[in-house]
Amino acid sequence: MKKIITLLVAMVIATICCSQPTAKSVDLGLPSGTLWADRNVGASSPEDYGDYFAWGETTTKSNYEWSTYKYANGSKFKLTKYCSTSDYGNNGYTDSHTILERSDDAATVNWGRDWCMPTQHQFQELYDNCTWIWTTRNGKNGYEIKGKNGKSIFIPAAGSCIETTIYGFGSWGNYWSSSLNTDDSFRGYMLDFDEEDSLFPDEWVDRCYGQSVRPVREMN
Repeated sequence: MKKIITLLVAMVIATICCSQPTAKSVDLGLPSGTLWADRNVGASSPEDYGDYFAWGETTTKSNYEWSTYKYANGSKFKLTKYCSTSDYGNNGYTDSHTILERSDDAATVNWGRDWCMPTQHQFQELYDNCTWIWTTRNGKNGYEIKGKNGKSIFIPAAGSCIETTIYGFGSWGNYWSSSLNTDDSFRGYMLDFDEEDSLFPDEWVDRCYGQSVRPVREMN
């Protein structure tokens, strides 16, 4: 029995260790002190695209549409969580949640409690206080984001997944924030960019779509 317990403990420890990210946090000298991860959730390197998540979901899947979305009863007009207006709620459902809870945050669940998805305001701060340069790194297109202190991160153009197809990889990127669009509750705010040097830190899109997640953490 002791051998079995010891083996089970060892398996649990191994699983925990393997699930920890190899990501580094980068201080870009932002006014808030927010630290940005050097890679996406699910990426093995800063250039890798990583995984795609629906807004409020913490695992990947093969089909990103309303029929498979966790917090809707099959339709954007039948939301069951994160809903500010009854027009989009299941049977008129509403709640007061405008930021993802940690249990629904893909960064926190996959990387641990020190990490979380950025808010809409944190994306805006990143946009306002850094230099964005479209470039190619190890064969992947994206932006080098350079802080005023000289440090930088690379954010690849990973595209996004709609239903079963990934669109736009290499040409544009969609990165989820943790912020809900309270006017249209079936949408979440995101960072949207493309190869034409167009940057939009306050765009929004349907929550059921699969998009990239770039975590942040607070400075200790």
